[in-house]
Amino acid sequence: MAKKILLIDDDKLVLMTLKRLLTREGYKVITALSGQGALRRMIEDGFDLIMSDIKMPDMDGIETVKKIREHIAQNHKKPIPEIFITAYAKEEMYQKALELQAAGYIEKPFDIKTLLQTTKEAIEKQTYYN
Repeated sequence: MAKKILLIDDDKLVLMTLKRLLTREGYKVITALSGQGALRRMIEDGFDLIMSDIKMPDMDGIETVKKIREHIAQNHKKPIPEIFITAYAKEEMYQKALELQAAGYIEKPFDIKTLLQTTKEAIEKQTYYN
């Protein structure tokens, strides 16, 4: 059964590019253009990995991941690894993301091999611990 990834990014081009890439690798990818959209998807479905842009309008990726973690804890579900994607690795938001101890961090523009390897490792680690 294909592993399911929730992909969150406010940039439609990035979202579709990553979805195509990850789908070709055998993952089932569900997308959300916002943090609110991601929260709705979490309520509807379960995922093996969350991949989120950090800098988004309204609700940034950090706040989105925190709310997803709250939802998971309140519903007694197993933790889901997260990978943050950012073009702003030197900014304060990136430091806040590091504090969350996510499974991975990928800088834009991303290297495809790095992205796929980080994705695979995060999912394997999650499968191993659960």
